[in-house]
Amino acid sequence: MPPNDSIDAFLNEWKTQRPELEVWPLGVMGRIARLSSHFLKQTENWLAPLGLTWETFSVIVALRRSGEPYELSPSQLIQQSLLTSGAITNRIDRVEAMGLVKRRPNPTDRRGARICLTASGISLADLAIQVHLEASAEYVGVISRAQNDALSALLRHFLRGVENKA
Repeated sequence: MPPNDSIDAFLNEWKTQRPELEVWPLGVMGRIARLSSHFLKQTENWLAPLGLTWETFSVIVALRRSGEPYELSPSQLIQQSLLTSGAITNRIDRVEAMGLVKRRPNPTDRRGARICLTASGISLADLAIQVHLEASAEYVGVISRAQNDALSALLRHFLRGVENKA
């Protein structure tokens, strides 16, 4: 019987080669990693016509989602986006060069800055999130809404546990 997915193939190979190993954690970890890779590639594909990458998209939609005046400090932006602290300065530079954000002095911290969406950044963020949500719904449509809700609940529980350990 052929494996159900690529991770089943990995698990079966390990069970054959090293039957004494407890490989069950790879079922979750491998599938999440594989799905993440697929999602990122697909997201890049549907954002490319808008001139955005995953990173630039993440910056502008985090700012848009924050509400008026659509500005955050770089540290808040890290918390509100799905980017790492090491990448944030380059990402801000990139979206600033695109005219989507401006840096403003932080009135409460002379050394800090506030990153704020421009009018064109707001417009593009609104369009990009609509494209992203429609494409995501189609992509995730391989499972039912009830399955989506159940999977989301399980992943929420898992993510909370992982985040609490961090």
